[in-house]
Formats: sequence, C-alpha cells, structure tokens
Amino acid sequence: MPLGPPDRTTPPIFRQGPSALTKLVLCAAAAIFLMVADARFKMVDPARQVLALALHPVQRLLLTPVDAWDTLQDYFRGTQRAMEAERLARRQLVQQAEKLSRVEQLQAENQRLRALLELRPAVAVSSQSAEVLYEAPDAYSRRLVIDRGSRNDVQLGAPVINDEGVLGQVTRVYRLSAEVTLLNDKDAAIPVLNTRTQQRNAAFGNSDGSGMELRFLAANADVKVGDTLMTSGLDGVYPPGLPVAKVTQVERRGDSSFARVDLSPVARLDSVRHVLVLKPLTLHEAAQAEAADAAASQAAANASAKATRKAANAAAKPASGGKAP
Repeated sequence: MPLGPPDRTTPPIFRQGPSALTKLVLCAAAAIFLMVADARFKMVDPARQVLALALHPVQRLLLTPVDAWDTLQDYFRGTQRAMEAERLARRQLVQQAEKLSRVEQLQAENQRLRALLELRPAVAVSSQSAEVLYEAPDAYSRRLVIDRGSRNDVQLGAPVINDEGVLGQVTRVYRLSAEVTLLNDKDAAIPVLNTRTQQRNAAFGNSDGSGMELRFLAANADVKVGDTLMTSGLDGVYPPGLPVAKVTQVERRGDSSFARVDLSPVARLDSVRHVLVLKPLTLHEAAQAEAADAAASQAAANASAKATRKAANAAAKPASGGKAP
C-alpha cells in the first residue's frame, strides 16, 4: 500500500491568486482612472473635503508644540521688540504729523473732483483676518493653508494680502480651512499696472518658484529697474492700487523681440503668519448694483404713491366755481 497521501493536489497554503504583474496592471489602471476622473469631473473633491475636515483636528494637534515654541520665543523677545517699536513709533509720529495735516485736505479735494467728474465712488472692500497654519506639502507649488474656510464665508478666488502687499489668491476652500496660491507659484497670474508709465500687463510666477516675471513684453517697452507694479483692478478680483511687485532686472537681447523682466514680490511670502482675506471685487459690484436697483424701485414706488395721493386730493375738491354743500 503506498505511503503518500491519496490527494496529490497542492495544499491550500501554497495556492496563489492573480500574478504580481496582473495586480500591478490593475492597480495602475485604477490609479490612472482616478486621476483622470478627478481632473475632468472633480469626483474626488467630496472625498478630499471630508478627509481635510477629518484631519483638521489632527493637524491642529500636531501644530500645538510648534505654536507653544513660537509663543515661548515671542515671550522672551517681546520686551525688547516692544521697546524698539515704541521708539520707532515715536519717531514716525513726529514725521507723519505734518503729512496727517494734509491728508484731510487731499481727501476733500478728491471727493470734490469725483463729484465734478461724476465718477463712481470707490468700492469699500470688506475683509477678515486669518492665520497661516502651514505650507502645503507639495514641492512643486507655493501654497499656504489658512484657518478660515467656507464656514467663515471665504470665497473661491478671494484675494489674500498682508500689511506689505498682495500675497496670492484662494484656490481651494474647505469647511474649516482654505489653500492660498502665492504669487510666485508657477500657475499664478495677476494683472498689474506700472505706476510710473501707467502701462498695464500681467505678472506670472516663475517656473522654479523663485519670483515673478513679465511675459510677452516688447523689447523696446518703457520699463526700468525699480518700477513699482500695483493691481490694475481690470480682472474684477483684486481691488486696484494694491502693491504687487518691483522690477529687479530687465534684459533686452538682440536676438529676441521680447524683453525678459524679472520681478520681486513686495510682500515677504516666506515669513507671513497673519493675512487678510478680501472678498472678490465682482461681489462688491454686484451688491452695489443690487442696492442701486432696490433704491430705484423704492423711489419709483414713492413717486407712484405721491401721484396717487395728489390725484385723490384733486378729485375730492369741488368743481371750479361751485359751492361746497
């Protein structure tokens, strides 16, 4: 009688499923499908928002030691900074006393000129403060994450500034946070105005994220090192007159019909902690138009009511030459 087992099949422990190559192909196909679906149809955005909302408490918890260390450093250096700030404030107060006396006169003159030229009054842009949580973990982009989101009425595309100038624009909004694309990101663009020549152009972020540049500018264009560029307000997003960048280098080559113009952002993008989030300019214009329509409708209603009362009073009077009963 043979001593071997009656069943010559492979024991279950050595059975294998699909091959490793088949698993690799399936996983690669699934990854490509998810990337295309996210790029085309934004199918992964709800999951990304839910994941961001779930990870927000963990992110804040992990930032607690960093915040504690920063607070401790600020405590030890606070007294010296406060004394220096006080001395600087006293000197600036003396220097600006004369300027302040001329500001009211200039504002009154500006209002009179606007009234004479029938110019539309400047739009008052509302804003809200926010704090930078951390930089986005992406080596190929320049983005920041702030602690304000859709719960705080942060709008997609809202401009973000600080006390020095424009920082960037909100490009993704979550429930409790939002991503801000900085001006030196490779995908960033902003319309600008040269304050010296009043020439309009568009500034773009460099491909390496080191700064900004003016593209497609003619080689004989009037631009110099040191020119200040500000927002033009033509895009309907950024309010006009906000500092953006300064020209640091102008290269004019004979073999090209375009000049290479390098820019340096006015705001320090690497050391910002507190920012202001503005509402897009188009929202303010829409609100003003809606208020103007409501005021016109109210004026028309008042005029109609006044005409009705006048007609009723005229009908109640006796006919001309008659006697009252």
